[in-house]
Amino acid sequence: MEKIKMSTPLVEMDGDEMTRVIWRMIKDELILPFVELNTEYYDLGLPNRDATRDQVTIDAANANRKYGVSVKCATITPNAQRVEEYKLHEMWKSPNGTIRAILDGTVFRTPIQIDWVKPVVRNWKKPITITRHAFGDVYKASEIRVAGKGTAQLCFTDEAGNTTCETIHQFEGPGILQGMFNTDQSILSFAHACFQYALDVKQDLWFATKDTISKKYDHTFKDLFQEVYEQHYKEKFQTAGIEYMYTLIDDAVARVIRSEGGMVWACKNYDGDVMSDMLATAFGSLAMMESVLVSPDGCYEYEAAHGTVTRHYYRYLEGEKTSTNPVATIFAWSGALKKRGELDKNEPLVRFGEQLAQATLQTLNEGIMTKDLIGLCEGITPRAVNTEEFIAEIRTRLTERLK
Repeated sequence: MEKIKMSTPLVEMDGDEMTRVIWRMIKDELILPFVELNTEYYDLGLPNRDATRDQVTIDAANANRKYGVSVKCATITPNAQRVEEYKLHEMWKSPNGTIRAILDGTVFRTPIQIDWVKPVVRNWKKPITITRHAFGDVYKASEIRVAGKGTAQLCFTDEAGNTTCETIHQFEGPGILQGMFNTDQSILSFAHACFQYALDVKQDLWFATKDTISKKYDHTFKDLFQEVYEQHYKEKFQTAGIEYMYTLIDDAVARVIRSEGGMVWACKNYDGDVMSDMLATAFGSLAMMESVLVSPDGCYEYEAAHGTVTRHYYRYLEGEKTSTNPVATIFAWSGALKKRGELDKNEPLVRFGEQLAQATLQTLNEGIMTKDLIGLCEGITPRAVNTEEFIAEIRTRLTERLK
């Protein structure tokens, strides 16, 4: 078949370790044979981020704003051990946090379900979408290690030079400080994205924070969500036959476990980070989760929501073939290519993105899968394959589908 052409570049953000290896496999086997791939490439691997003092991450995010769609590989957020391992100049912040801050977007994460893997929570009958605020909070926090006795204060100086301060703590010895922030504008954008998404999928929207403890920070989230709902979405929700509910985060966890699923669960930044991993694992695997960041001005960033699979990478470096699950990364590519096609009115590219996802699901539903899913299957005797074999099986089915 003639390769599918692309008129507008897709922003490509490469990553780290085993997912970087898989990234190349996916491109070589599942995309380049079928698509005349047009990407603007950024290497977000940790060595290059360090060499550019993380400017490459900023450049990649701005490229996403320019072209509208990006696809991102999993990347390392370094800790002290990684600083030593990679001989870094400093402990760089999360690249995802940097990109999300620049785009001021909202992350939507939904489990990828297959016939033979049932959720661990037996009463879950429908997927649960986590909607995660992707700006500020702990990911853009400032931190101080306190050496000894002293007074910690939270201060704000307005444009007129007036300063308001509150004492945080009177330290009698060593300790730690952390300062977080958010903005009304970002919270309002988050709220609109959540309500619009719930209307699109016609599912109830739940929003949860801890306003009983955080009476200004979290309470502002609660108040702004309610304001947006009352002014813009209440009648639309009633017409669609869906509901909006606010509750405390601990109550939301209990309610979700007892539910049948099928709702959109909106969370603050860190809550969404944790809860999306919990949902992914409960539905099957961390590698079975779709994830897309959507900005208020309509930019999209598709990514694999899991880490860089370090343990498998070390085995790969020793020459071992690993059975690492590439599904979330494949879905990141398929989603990005489909969206690029939709925005460019490129129907062949849209169809390719759809067929890539369907060929992946077909392979899984025929019982061919990586080892992480084998022990979760019910009603079938699956066949375990390594990553290369799994991608080859997908290519066979994809080729048939594209005829």
